[in-house]
Formats: sequence, C-alpha cells, structure tokens
Amino acid sequence: MNKPSSAKSKILIVDDNSENLGVLFNILDAMGYDVRIAQDGESAIAKIKRHPPELILLDVMMPGIDGFETCSRLKADPSLAEIPVIFMTALSETIDKLKGLKLGAVDYITKPFNTEEILARIQLHLQLYQTTQRLKYEVIERSKAETALAQLNQQLEQQVNERTKELAMTLEQLQKTHKELLSRKQQLEYLACHDTLTGLPNRNWLMFRLEHLIGRSKVDCGFHFGLIYIDLDHFKVINDSMGHIVGDGLLNQVAQRLLKTCTKYFGSVVRLGGDEFVILLENISHIERAISLAETIFNQLKLPLEWENYQYHINASIGITHSSFGYKEPAEVLRDADLAMYSAKKAGRGCHRVLTANLQKQAALRLQLEQELRKAIKNQEFCLHYQPIVSLTSGELAGFEALVRWQHPERGMVSPGLFIPIAEETGLIYDLGDWIFNSAISQWREWQQQFPVCADLVLHINLSPIQLTQDDFFICLEELLVKNKLDRSGLKLEITESCLISQQVKSSRVLDQAKLMGLQLCIDDFGTGYSCLSHLQELPLDSLKIDRSFVMNLVENDNDGAIVRTIIALAHNLGMEVVAEGIETYEQWQKLKALGCEWGQGYLFAKPMNIQQATQAIKSLQEGTTILIESSSFFKNRMAN
Repeated sequence: MNKPSSAKSKILIVDDNSENLGVLFNILDAMGYDVRIAQDGESAIAKIKRHPPELILLDVMMPGIDGFETCSRLKADPSLAEIPVIFMTALSETIDKLKGLKLGAVDYITKPFNTEEILARIQLHLQLYQTTQRLKYEVIERSKAETALAQLNQQLEQQVNERTKELAMTLEQLQKTHKELLSRKQQLEYLACHDTLTGLPNRNWLMFRLEHLIGRSKVDCGFHFGLIYIDLDHFKVINDSMGHIVGDGLLNQVAQRLLKTCTKYFGSVVRLGGDEFVILLENISHIERAISLAETIFNQLKLPLEWENYQYHINASIGITHSSFGYKEPAEVLRDADLAMYSAKKAGRGCHRVLTANLQKQAALRLQLEQELRKAIKNQEFCLHYQPIVSLTSGELAGFEALVRWQHPERGMVSPGLFIPIAEETGLIYDLGDWIFNSAISQWREWQQQFPVCADLVLHINLSPIQLTQDDFFICLEELLVKNKLDRSGLKLEITESCLISQQVKSSRVLDQAKLMGLQLCIDDFGTGYSCLSHLQELPLDSLKIDRSFVMNLVENDNDGAIVRTIIALAHNLGMEVVAEGIETYEQWQKLKALGCEWGQGYLFAKPMNIQQATQAIKSLQEGTTILIESSSFFKNRMAN
C-alpha cells in the first residue's frame, strides 16, 4: 500500500447534465480540490481505473448505465471498492436512498444543490476516507516495525516502548475523531427526520414509522393505528399579508398546542410542511378515539393565537383514516388521510371527515377519468352543442352558447360537471380549451358564410379561469380569428363571476385586452359570487347572466324576484344587457320580460343542440320564422325533420 499523498484531494464528478457539472466544478475548484469530470458511467469507470480519485460524486439518473449500476461495478472491483461514492439525485423517496446505500454509497446529495451542505458532506467523507487510508498505512507500518523489533536485541527495547507510546497516542486521537464523526452522524440523522422550524418529526420520520406499523398490523390482526391529517384553513392569507416571520411564529404555537392536546392520546405530532400537520395514533382499537382527538383539536384551535399583541383566529380541515383499510404502503395511508381532509374542505372547512370506501371509490373514479380524459383529448372524443339564446321580447333566435360534450366510447355522454373540474385541476383545460375555441370559431365562420342572418347573432364561448393564467391565450386567439376572418362583433366571451373576484387585478387587464380585440364580454352566473359593485363598475363588460338558481324560483319566491329585479336594474345602470339562464316555464319568461331582461335561454325554448339541429334553427330564422313561446314546438318540429 502506497503512502497517502498530501496533494490536493482528487474528486471525480459524474453527471450527464453539463450545467450540473459546471456548477459543481466551479464550487469544488474554488475550494482547492483537484476536480475531474465524466458524463456517463462507462467513461467514469475508465477514468477511475486510470487515476483513482479520493471521492466520487455520482448522478443517479444517466443514459447508458445509471448511477446505481456504475456504483455496483466500482464496488465489485477490490482495487476501487474503498473509494467513497456520494449519490447526487432529485429522487427523494426513501426506497431510492436505501438502494444506493445498500450498493455501497456513503451518502446522498439532493438536487437542487445547497452549496454549504455539499461542501460539508464532501469534507466529512474526504476526511473519513483519508483518515482510513492513513490508518491503514500506519497499521502496515506498525506491523513492519513490530516484525523488525522482534528480531532486534534488547538494545532496541527502549525504541519499541517509545513507538508503542506513539501508537497509543494515535489510537487515542482515532477514538476522538471517531466520537466526533459519530456525533456529526447523529446530528445529520436528527435533521433528516425532524422539522427545522418546529422541531417536530417530519415526513421522513412519518414514512419510516408507518412502514413499521403497517408491517406490525400484517402479523398482528389485533393491532390498529390511525392517522389524522390537519390542514390550517386559509393560513396562506396570514403568510401573504403579515409575512413569514409571523406565520412561522404562529405555526410554532399550533405545534405546541397539538403536542399538548395529544399528550393523553399518546399520539405523535408530525409537521409535513407548510400549514399541514399529521397526528399518528398507534395501537388504537376504534376510529372513535381519533374522532375524539379531532374534536379536541378543533376546540384548541378555536382559541386565538397571539403574536406581538395581536390576536389571530385560525381553523382547520381534518381528515382521518384507520389501518382497517388494509394498507400496504405508507404513501397509501397519507394519500387517504389527505383525501378525507379535502372532503372536509369541500364540506365547508372547519370540520373533520373520516375516510370511507365511497371516498376511495370517488378518488379512484376521478383518477380513472383523468387518465381517460387525457386519452379523450388526444383522440378528440369531444363535440360541441349549441344552446339557443332568444330575445325575450320577440322570442326570436338571438344567438347560441357553445357547450362542450364528451362522447365517451364506453360511458356515453359524460357531463361537463365531471370532466371540466378535472381538466382545470390537471392543466388539461389548456388543450381542451384550444380545441373548443378552434371548433366553435370554425363552425361560426361556416354559419356566417352560409347564412347572412348570422351577422345579427352572437356566439357565447365560456372562458375557464385557468385559461386566464395562460400568458399567450389572447395572442393565440387573435391568430385564430385572423385565420378564420371572423366578424368579431358576433363573438362573446363568458367569464364566471367567481373568476373575476379571485383574479381581480389580472382579470381587469385581460378584459381590457379582449375589448381591444373587438370581442364582447359577459359575466356568467352573476349573483353567486358576491361581486364588489365598485369593481364590477370598472370592468368593460357588455352583459351579465343571471344564475339559474335565482330564475328557478323567480315567480314563487319574492326574495328571488327582488334579487333578479335588482340585478337587472344594476346591469342597466352600468350600461349592460341581461341574459337569464334556466328559463323553464312560460311564467318565468313573462316575469323576466316584464322586468326588462333582454335575453334568455333554457329548456322552455330549447335544449342544447347538435350542429345539424342548430344549423336548421338558423336556416329557419333565415327563412323568416319567428320563435315564439306559443309555438315553442318550432325547435322540436324542425329538429325532427
């Protein structure tokens, strides 16, 4: 064995990402290390055999042989097996880390890189490696010395004693170094399993513990555990308005309350991150114990939190699950508790929900629909129906609202109420929205070319709130309008009232942009979102739609009648026209007409039509047929022909 060198420490970085190589090279070179690089496993092994480094930083995900296989080959070579390997990865799953450690890696560095952490870990493992090499060298030298001393005469005894004393001092220093390294290791293990803000166990700890409990429940049918998932309602508002210093202080107070509350329940409080906490209850026989704890937590959280003489009131949504569902993986437990928590949020927040088989079934259905929706967009399984909008004064056709329908090959016609929320949550609404606008505008251009009467009609197209976040939406829409040479005065975008409220600043800019393009604008479902009237006054709107919930009881309910009267008066005062949704009776029509409502749509006049039926309706209008309620069979008779 050669004597350890005192030259600069040699480090080899293996990563197929040139940007990562550059960043790490600059960091380590600046610290005085002798840095070499490789961009794949094969070339790395070749370089290591030619010039063995003292430390290898090895990326996990690489083309060709990945980091795991590269490490395995190195450890199989006795001449290279002792070189410490630190994996670099964006993978955070425990199973991936365990796989690397079993292959012989000494540590993990998680992307994105933290410079201080990288340098600390590298310094630690270089010191370990160099210390090990030095000690091995010294052990060999001591062995040689002892052999020589055995052959010498008594005159060398004094030298042997002195050498022994030096060895004792070396061993003492080694013990000291070992103790220091053990202490650092314990610190790293603590940090890996505990939240830095609250000191509570973190997600890593929870997943390790759940894995143990699941294993125990498999062999002991009488053993059960429960999980309570706590999400603080609207806590982001406090962070955004008061700052993270206040938010962090309040989170610490919440953590202490949860710890105090869980004492008699023998529960472990875990902070997952942000404003989410988990309580793990071990060895509970009934779910009622978890429910009792949840109710106690609500009572504790109702008490105000104080920070710098100010009081803050918070609430929480809580989801509860139990091991009786036969979980196999820790992630399944956390998933179901999260599912129950979101069920509590949908129920109005500030309450708890216990996981049920029905909730699991709904989640599974939603996941399945999401997968099928992705396939449907790719295969274009959608069509547009057009619901007529009529003049309440004359009963004549005044336009259409384009409504998307999903023609599922197995489920039949799927309701937009099922797939539109999924599309918005997953971002699929961007592709679906593009298809809707392309199809509706193309069809509207065809009708305008075929029927001159379309110049007096208006096509309403719904705009998703998610599409408002698409920076190039109006650029793409402008290109589509130019391509189709469409008369823009007959195109009206519908935006829900709740969307305008939640994105007030941005929606104002978006609406101004739409008006500059010559488009009409309509606020949809008006009356359900509690708009600020001063804000409504500032928006460049052409019309508003009264939500069907007010039209439904318009005749029978005086309150709804008063609300509709007020909405119509408000719209007219702001220079807007009014469209009423969900008109189903003659009395509703006459009442709305008497109140001055200009337009309406609903099953009284017609259900949404396919393209052929809508084309026939426009053709009949072109021929001079007037759509009156007394002859509402207009649609039925002509659609049958």
